[in-house]
Amino acid sequence: MSFSSDVKTELCRAGSDRLCCARAEAYGALLYGNTFTPREVRVITESGSFASRLPVLLDRAFGLAFDRLPGAGERKYVFQLTDAEKIHRIIDAFGFDARQSPVLHINFGLLEEECCRAAFLRGAFLAGGSVTEPSKRYHLELVTSHAQASRELMALLADMDRQPGQTTRNGSQVTYFKSGEQIAELLSFIGAPNSAAALATARAEKELRNDVNRQVNCEAANLDKAVNAAQEQLEAIRRLYELDRVEELSAVLKETIILRETYPELTLSQLAEEFEPPVTKSCLNHRLRKLVELSRI
Repeated sequence: MSFSSDVKTELCRAGSDRLCCARAEAYGALLYGNTFTPREVRVITESGSFASRLPVLLDRAFGLAFDRLPGAGERKYVFQLTDAEKIHRIIDAFGFDARQSPVLHINFGLLEEECCRAAFLRGAFLAGGSVTEPSKRYHLELVTSHAQASRELMALLADMDRQPGQTTRNGSQVTYFKSGEQIAELLSFIGAPNSAAALATARAEKELRNDVNRQVNCEAANLDKAVNAAQEQLEAIRRLYELDRVEELSAVLKETIILRETYPELTLSQLAEEFEPPVTKSCLNHRLRKLVELSRI
């Protein structure tokens, strides 16, 4: 199972004891389902958990049953309402006139309580949402064909101090989050705390791996730099020997030559400790630069 499927399974274990929350969840599921008009309601899902929850939710919210239920062996679960009286009853419960198009607006009056907002977002995610595997990347989205509802969802989320992005894909409206922290907070809010914790753990592991990789890369770069510098210093020493100029050097520079040739693999800090008495890294660096300069004269 995918992470998205696991999230939906966890969400379907959330209770909906209050009638207002059951209706808010059904509202989100219908707006983010496939079709919601005065003539037809249709929700198609691949989630077995949501398929089991949806008929119970419709009965709890409105005392209604679907006119069409999924058939045995179908790869996707299709739920449908075509009875005009049933659909009008749902539309009326959402505060609209059946002669209007209820899909165009979110009735914010039904979502004043925080629990109802959480239920609405849960229904929207169950019907039209997905979230990627957090070990790969962070991306949660809610997709609907109703442009106005999508815009008003953005306003609802902004009122909740959440700032998602929005785009259009194949004629559908997509509201999305790309922040691991924001996705974890949203999952916890709508009733999937275990999934939120799993995402937070994956996020921490990813950040740790990134930190380790950055440190390793930095150390590798520093090592390459040290190796290149040591090679330049050894080449300068060879040139000084070829020019017969070593004997005319000061005692400290001769000592530096001996130790550099003896320990070609050591870093400046390590090599500085080999002097008797030890010298500072800055002092040793100055001596080695002097040798390189003299080899070029």
